[in-house]
Amino acid sequence: MSAMALAAEQRAIDMQSAAIANACARPRVAIIDIGSNSVRLVVYQGLTRTPAVLFNEKVMAGLGRGMAVGGMLSDDSIDIAVAALARFAQLCDAMGVDSLRAVATAAVREAMNGEAFVARVRRETGIAVEIIDGESEARGAAFGVIAGIPEADGVVGDLGGGSLELIRIANGQMFERLSLPIGALKLDAVRKKNRRALTGYISDALEKLDWAASGRGKPFYAVGGSWRALAQLHMHLTDWPLPVIHHHVMPADAPTRLVRTLAQLPVKSLKAVPAVSSSRAPQLPGAAALLRAVTQKLGSSCIISSAYGLREGLLYESLPLASRSDDPLLAAARETAQRTGRFCDGSDDAVGDALLAFTDPLFPGESAALRRIRHTACLLADSAWRAHPDMRAEDGMDTALHGSWVGIDAEGRAMLAAALFVLNGGAMPSPQTAILTQLADASLLERARLWGLALRLGQRLGGGAAEPLAAARIGLQGKSLTLSLLRASAALYGEPVARRHRYLAQGFGLQPRLALLDPAQFAALAG
Repeated sequence: MSAMALAAEQRAIDMQSAAIANACARPRVAIIDIGSNSVRLVVYQGLTRTPAVLFNEKVMAGLGRGMAVGGMLSDDSIDIAVAALARFAQLCDAMGVDSLRAVATAAVREAMNGEAFVARVRRETGIAVEIIDGESEARGAAFGVIAGIPEADGVVGDLGGGSLELIRIANGQMFERLSLPIGALKLDAVRKKNRRALTGYISDALEKLDWAASGRGKPFYAVGGSWRALAQLHMHLTDWPLPVIHHHVMPADAPTRLVRTLAQLPVKSLKAVPAVSSSRAPQLPGAAALLRAVTQKLGSSCIISSAYGLREGLLYESLPLASRSDDPLLAAARETAQRTGRFCDGSDDAVGDALLAFTDPLFPGESAALRRIRHTACLLADSAWRAHPDMRAEDGMDTALHGSWVGIDAEGRAMLAAALFVLNGGAMPSPQTAILTQLADASLLERARLWGLALRLGQRLGGGAAEPLAAARIGLQGKSLTLSLLRASAALYGEPVARRHRYLAQGFGLQPRLALLDPAQFAALAG
């Protein structure tokens, strides 16, 4: 092996080692949520705007089952919860968790033996449990939705096993809030005793909602396992092609249809629905009745499911104010670029920013919302390079559709998928992209196809690096799509680049044109 090859191999090893060291340097943050229904541990990679989930496990302890306010946690549910927490404690030690926060909500908060339960947990597992009040629980749920849907403007409803938190949010802030003791377990208990009494029970509780008018005509953001299960059922019933709960949108009349369906569907059949937990199934009729009542009282325009809730809200509150304002979609895409890009030196997002600047002149007047999706595509332009060459287009589309992104809806995912599919050599339309037509309008998919062609040209021109793109400009000039290069960089315009230039021009209905410029001419063009 030559000295040059050895040096190149050593650089690659050094960069890989640096990447591993950087990943290992991120703190592992664990949150345990002890709810009325379940006990859950989530371990996150780093305290960032969109931390990756390293581990997620729940145990359905049912601490709030059968318990009235001021009642007692049952011995059986306590034993199940303590056993789960003992396991979680050992797992956190094994994972090298740097910080752990355990919070308990309505069931433990309202139980006469709640403090005794917390003391036993500390004694037997070493975990210090913090009993949070309704105000803190509501704030955590609100900030969780804000973290996952930054533009959220409406009412958050967090349905736990023991309580319902309602919070008005807008512009990243909380306003009116209300905590009601009508959780999923309590609704199920009332329904089983007297189905006709359920409507009155819910109506009486919602009488306290005296600020309903402030949510009229705005979305309702549904948080909590029972309402997520309803969203999964809605997907199943409507043959929705995208199995992603976060930002799944249901029309305002969906709860009424769900109530009717659940009244006719035996629990045994409901348990057979994919993605609906068998332990959640009995609670869904009551949860659907509540969702119908609260969205009708608010006059909600639609229901949007949020996978982010209390745990993510607690993390969000821990972030510096500057980090809270970061765009979660772009932040996650940048982290992906830095972690998986071909030239992994921790700054691969520079390539994405260069691609954004390179493609900007092709889409004048594009809205900020659309440019944001294009920017995400630029940052993820290198995401499929490790896949088999014949599967890179499908890999890119899968990354967009099924990746753990927040701050993006189904339409945005479809546009991102179309761009990455075409960028990686896919042709539209095709059988693989038929799903996209169910998620986004044809005109938006055509725009995304042009994004993909433009990025495909930029990636080939620069070889996947940012620097060559600084010596290039592209623009729409009359009947031509002109690619301008510094004369000293003319060699970059090889046959593969010329071919992709031609395909992009055809997409715009124009002729490709190459312009080689002197530095002064190029500076004037850039200016």
